[in-house]
Order: sequence, then structure tokens, then C-alpha cells
Amino acid sequence: MKIKLFADGADKASMIALSRDARIKGFTTNPTLMRKAGITDYRAFAHSVLAEIKEHPISFEVFSDELNEMERQALEIASWGKNVYVKIPVTNTKRVSTVGLVKTLTGKGVKLNVTAVFTHAQVREMATALKGGAPSVISVFAGRIADSGRDPKPHMAEALGICRSTDTRIELLWASPREVFNIAEADSVGCDIITATPDLLKKLDGFGKDLGDFSLETVEMFYRDATAAGFKL
Repeated sequence: MKIKLFADGADKASMIALSRDARIKGFTTNPTLMRKAGITDYRAFAHSVLAEIKEHPISFEVFSDELNEMERQALEIASWGKNVYVKIPVTNTKRVSTVGLVKTLTGKGVKLNVTAVFTHAQVREMATALKGGAPSVISVFAGRIADSGRDPKPHMAEALGICRSTDTRIELLWASPREVFNIAEADSVGCDIITATPDLLKKLDGFGKDLGDFSLETVEMFYRDATAAGFKL
């Protein structure tokens, strides 16, 4: 596969371990993942990770809802390392587009990962803002699009076409995958990057597995668990 695998999470030990895996080409995180991981000091966590992971691209997200403060946070985050991408949400909670901020930041040389993107109109708007600027990523939440009952593949294919026709340096990221097969789907579409949680990445070893062997392993699992539970009829 040509697609780049990025690990999505906020557990430092897991991130460091995955940085040694040749299949992992980068990392993403966000405030929700950090909160679930029990992180309370955003800056300290980021610096501790960057002290260990110095080459892989890592995306850290701003968390203000005010555009002026988003810009201040983005500039600080960008200063943390040459491998840092700053995640900017496509809008704030009031549905105010961040397109102006994105254009300003990319023009200043800040590497951006525009996140929480869903619609083609959003992709088009952000790709235009990113055109000619610093290296950038547009993260389209294909998994959540699938959760809405829509097939994400044609949706992502059109999003890729928008990016390529605007600026070939803009990378399209398939965000929020739900199963390992999504990696194959994203690769077939031509997406540049896909994020995956450590739990999902563990399933990569099953790619191309003999289905007869997989069947036997499943039968063995059921038997082993029934025996361990001490079930009787």
C-alpha cells in the first residue's frame, strides 16, 4: 500500500513504541484523546513527546473557540518543533469558518492539519486557503461520514480530486476509521494518509491472513472462553 499510516492517540508510551514501527509514518492527537488519557498539562505532554519523537510529523490541536486566541496558540504550538503540524478545526463552535485564519497561518509558514472536515464545500474552501502555503493536511472524517449512512469512498475520492486540482502538495487524510479494511479502502481511493488507533493498528497483522486459519482461531477462542468460564449444560 502507498498510503501513510499515522497513529492516533495520546498515550506517550504507546506513541514512542509505535515510532519504532517502520509502518508508522506520523502521529495525530487531539484534546479529546488527551483528556481520555488523563493529561492535564497540554504543553508539558507535547514537549515530553517531542523530546522522544523528533522526525515523525505530529499534529497537536488548538483548543480555543476564539479565532484570535486560536492564532496565538497555533503560533506557539508551531514553535515546538520542525515536525509539528498544528490542527485547526474547520469552524469554531459557533460555525464561524476558520478559513481566514488558515490562510494567514499557512502564509506565515505554519504547517497545518485542518480537522473536523466533512463536506466538499469545506474541502474546497480550505484547499483554496492552503494553496501555495506551507505543507498541509486536510482531515476528512470518513468514519463519521460512514456513521451517517453514507459511503465514504466516493466522498473521499471527490475530496481528493479537489485537493489535487487545487495544490498537489495538500495531503488528504482519511480520519476516524472504524475497521482495518478502511485502510485498504483509503489506499484504493488514493488518500495520502489514514489515522488509526493503536488497537486498530494491532489488527494489521491480519492482512492477507488465510481465512481457513482465521476460522479455526475463532472456533478455538469460543472453546477456550467457554472452558475458562466453566459453562455447563
